[in-house]
Amino acid sequence: MNFHPRRSEEPDLNLTSLIDVVLLLLIFFMLSTRFIDEARLELRLPEAGAEPEAVQAEALEIEVTAQGTYRVNGRATANSSPAALAAALEQERGSNRKLPVTIRADAKATHQSVVTAMDVAGRAGFRQINIATVHDGEARR
Repeated sequence: MNFHPRRSEEPDLNLTSLIDVVLLLLIFFMLSTRFIDEARLELRLPEAGAEPEAVQAEALEIEVTAQGTYRVNGRATANSSPAALAAALEQERGSNRKLPVTIRADAKATHQSVVTAMDVAGRAGFRQINIATVHDGEARR
């Protein structure tokens, strides 16, 4: 019988392959990241606690109803599509793109319809887009 104890080898971690995998992942994430500065809309949001400013005589007003339909300066659009809203804005503004646009949305209107109105106004060339709010002291509908 052979009673000599076996020599045990200590476990050895090969760090070279681990470092290679980490560097490959780092390169992959660096190359797959988007480095695009997306265009941003410049919004001037009114403060809800302050007194509302006087509305200028020449301004465009987009109303968003609870059902998601749009009205531009009190006139209803043909339907609730972004194309119909863009056509109504084009008809109302003429060649003046410096008019301020105020978006008045019903409290029960969906967020998507308000964002669509903001997007259409921004794509039409308007840079001063305001969102109307109710003063805290006023009665809410």
